[in-house]
Amino acid sequence: MNNKRQNKRKVDTVALAFVAPALILYVLFIILPTVSSFYYSLTSWDGISPIVRFIGLANYREIFTSARFGNALKNTIILTVFISVFENAIALLLALAVDNVRFGKNVFRSVLYLPVLISGIVSGFIWKIMYNYNFGAINSFFRNIGADGLCQDWLGNTSLTLLMIGIVLVWKGAGYYMIIYLAGLQSVSTDVIEAAQIDGATARQRFYYITIPLISGTFTINFTLSLINGLKVFDQISVMTDGGPGFTTETIVYLLYKVGFNEGRQGFGTAVGVVLLFVIIILNTLQQKILRSREVQM
Repeated sequence: MNNKRQNKRKVDTVALAFVAPALILYVLFIILPTVSSFYYSLTSWDGISPIVRFIGLANYREIFTSARFGNALKNTIILTVFISVFENAIALLLALAVDNVRFGKNVFRSVLYLPVLISGIVSGFIWKIMYNYNFGAINSFFRNIGADGLCQDWLGNTSLTLLMIGIVLVWKGAGYYMIIYLAGLQSVSTDVIEAAQIDGATARQRFYYITIPLISGTFTINFTLSLINGLKVFDQISVMTDGGPGFTTETIVYLLYKVGFNEGRQGFGTAVGVVLLFVIIILNTLQQKILRSREVQM
């Protein structure tokens, strides 16, 4: 009995020795910064000065009465909804197309995945050049076909700018979600599809009543990821518009960056980050509850 206890203690010690480095790093770089951010959100601090003045809930009061934060929240929600809907719709269509390709499936899958490999900064620069009014590829195409009236200042028109950024994000992210949908489609049993076909189900009926329910788990994964990615968009906005024109493309994350680093209000910026954390938790919980209730248990 004593030998068993000694062996168990030895195993626990060895396991702890392996876990300790990762645990220490996790505590230092995740847990401590998260806890300290709650404290700094209650202060007036510029991020540099050793003097940190406690001001209580003043930052939060300013957030919920600030028109700028309201605008940033609106832009974030619009982008998140746009990304979640169109990224997943296009990704599913691409996955269905690739899944039905008989020859060169790996080639098509690799080509469609390429935009995902481009960094957010680089993709922002590429599309900023394409959107340029004078020499951009889009306006040049319209001029070449004699449709000069369709030329737009794509990133200068306040009614179009947010949409243009959304298109870039969908172009970059759809390939990633396509791979997940493709994995889901390939996990659907061919026996079930063939049985439905023998029973007289049309292709549309097989898709809506068999395929979609059986890949509902992939919908949960993809919509969760697109929700989180939409709420933390930063790179493309930084490169393409810097939150402008005016504040028309400023999101919550970009507002956090601007007030925290450009305006030297780290306390207020941290409070914005804390609010964003709770927004993500609430929206993700609601989305998970809705989507998981529709999953088919296999």
